[in-house]
Amino acid sequence: MGKPTSSDQSRRLSRRSMLGAVAASMLVAACDVPALGGLAGGSSRPTVVALMLPGGDSDTSRQSLARELENAARLAMADMGGVQIDLRVYQVGVDPNRAAQLTAQAINDGARIIVGPLHGNVTQAVGPVAAQAGVNVLSFSNNPEVAGGNVFLLGPLFDNTATRILSYAASQGRGRVMILSEQTPAGQVAERAIQMAAQRTAATIVATQSYAFSQQGISAALPRIAQTAGSSGAQSILMTAGSEGALPLLAESLPRNNVSPRDFQFMGLTRWDIPPATLELSGLQGGWFALPDPALNDQFRARYRAAHDANPSPVAALGYDALAAVGTMIRRGGNAPFSIEALTRSDGFIGVNGIFRFRRDGMNERALAVAEIRNQRVRVLSPAPRSFAGGAS
Repeated sequence: MGKPTSSDQSRRLSRRSMLGAVAASMLVAACDVPALGGLAGGSSRPTVVALMLPGGDSDTSRQSLARELENAARLAMADMGGVQIDLRVYQVGVDPNRAAQLTAQAINDGARIIVGPLHGNVTQAVGPVAAQAGVNVLSFSNNPEVAGGNVFLLGPLFDNTATRILSYAASQGRGRVMILSEQTPAGQVAERAIQMAAQRTAATIVATQSYAFSQQGISAALPRIAQTAGSSGAQSILMTAGSEGALPLLAESLPRNNVSPRDFQFMGLTRWDIPPATLELSGLQGGWFALPDPALNDQFRARYRAAHDANPSPVAALGYDALAAVGTMIRRGGNAPFSIEALTRSDGFIGVNGIFRFRRDGMNERALAVAEIRNQRVRVLSPAPRSFAGGAS
């Protein structure tokens, strides 16, 4: 190791100067965290935590995600004060067989809990091996099909977003909703999530329309979409499309076909602020979408930039949230700090995406803000809650 340069030293000072209040807000559980209970199981040794990442092959995008997740996890560890963690990193890539083998190795290495992997099919391979050893898994996946048993999901779920946006729409007198989804597996999952979420809110689904996932398919569906929107009595249109897919074309085409944001409240099930260019779409001005707590997320992004001279992707924040939850469980103490009971405490955890908690079915609940696109900028209409009301479901 060479002698630190002045640039290195200034960067470290910048990081340290940001820790105080930010670390306090991010690390404490949402409410009523017990005093320090020592290390896991009362041991004087650091707790071994396995971090399973999507790297390990020649795919540069997966390597980048793996690097970001590890960087964010280590930022969380730096905020933990007296909590000692021995973080063991395993690059499982996207090979389920390799993941299963490395899970067995991680358990042999003493892992008390497994964080990751990212992909659903890889998580399916990790879960059973970990279950045989009585070890729980905090997967970065957002695939509901892999949740349950000893597998808990950290990824953002359609269920959370749909519930938040529909609840807000109903509270604003915009609760008669038409679903507009693409004819893809993801679109079908999203539509089912919206239908189920509506049952938990005061909103009503008055119509559904879908389109083939192509430019020609959208164009062919537009007359039918417009006719249904006009005849259903819908006040809002909730779109499942993302910025990487059909959303830009829908934002341009719907107003030209008598489905205007002047007549209907446009709402999104995806993040309309990613990438930032989405905010410039004229058809989405005035549109609503849900997102993680912007204040906490902005703090994380600033800290990550200061530490690594790069902007993190949204996935990176899951690495911080996972280790923040692990640190909180260690702080809470007990002989089984990573038990299902510890994981599903009703007060949950807080990370850089805001407060979250795990349900016994392996799904998660996250507190989200509702925002509007106004003049090509994000304006928060309803802040993300900072605590949960009621118990875990």
